[in-house]
Amino acid sequence: MDVLHSAVWVSDMETTLAFYVDELGLEKTREFVSGDGARNVFVAGESDTEIQFKYDPDREEPLPAPTVYDHVAIGVDDTDAEVERLVEETDCRLRRGPLTSDGANARVAFIEDSNGYGIELVEEFD
Repeated sequence: MDVLHSAVWVSDMETTLAFYVDELGLEKTREFVSGDGARNVFVAGESDTEIQFKYDPDREEPLPAPTVYDHVAIGVDDTDAEVERLVEETDCRLRRGPLTSDGANARVAFIEDSNGYGIELVEEFD
């Protein structure tokens, strides 16, 4: 078994893609419209695991509360520099950090995307 992707509903696909593709540097891997009319866009980094963003402008149900979904972890080369750049360029909210996690052997920080979803930026130590 393997984890293939995680799917989340978003309130604005273009803003979401601008953040994850343009700012975080993930690659858009595929896109389709499902039978219910929802636009589905997948992004990935260097691994095969993807994040699936789902958007439906006619969706009547509220989006899930971001507080029930904790975060997705994204590997970075320099946590401090990425936090500084992202906060300055995108006005994303810094939740916590940057800080060194001895247990994880990494430098980490937690930010929010435009939908309120948590993102952990992880700089692993050798």
